[in-house]
Amino acid sequence: MSYPQAKQLGRASNCEQDASCTSHAAAIGLPAVTLADAAKRCRWIAVDLGARDFALCLASADSSRLTPCFDSDYPSTMSAARLLGGGIGEHLMRHARQSTAPCWWADDADTAQAFSALAWTSRIEPLARSGRGIAFPVYTDRGQVGLFIFAGPELSPDPQSLHDLHGRCFALFDAVARINATQSREMPSMSRREIECLKLTSRGYTSEEIAKLLKLSVHTANQYLTQTTQKLNAVNRMHAVAKALRLGLID
Repeated sequence: MSYPQAKQLGRASNCEQDASCTSHAAAIGLPAVTLADAAKRCRWIAVDLGARDFALCLASADSSRLTPCFDSDYPSTMSAARLLGGGIGEHLMRHARQSTAPCWWADDADTAQAFSALAWTSRIEPLARSGRGIAFPVYTDRGQVGLFIFAGPELSPDPQSLHDLHGRCFALFDAVARINATQSREMPSMSRREIECLKLTSRGYTSEEIAKLLKLSVHTANQYLTQTTQKLNAVNRMHAVAKALRLGLID
């Protein structure tokens, strides 16, 4: 399926999906307007695929890495870290640069044989055992690239509904791109020190360790972290880290 075809299908299937969302207690015809809403709609796609974990990852401008936007652990990004492990991230990034078609992986012969029946898809080979999964490349008119990734031991894509699912991913990515564009216009002003403290927090360092690494007092390190939490309108430090990751302030 080409990008224009998939996008056209996405627009059509978006209306169909909204019409069927009453079972999910969703308002008919309303698009995703927040990342939390987008994550919820992605969960519905995961349910249709029989997936346990999911993530939407954005390709960097130089197409060299994937950055989590949201995942099944929203507002954290723990699932994305698991899904991109074992060399999967590199394979997916390479695939997204070469094809608009979905790709899948499976580390057991029976699943691989079943998935091989999925039309217009390709198989990728992880560097380590990574269970079973499928990824849908998505794009916008402005050249933004993303990947919806779904995985889990019960994953069972239906060949008959694969086109529709990919279309729904395109429609959802279009909504996420608009949400991110709005958020980028509202990006808080962050100092270099604030970003450094937040980045070290994301890597598991305590205030005392951050202060030692940056040659600050513990009081100053805590002050920087408090300021970043307030600027990002977060409830705590880890929530601030999750928001900063989605906004691209840290990686």
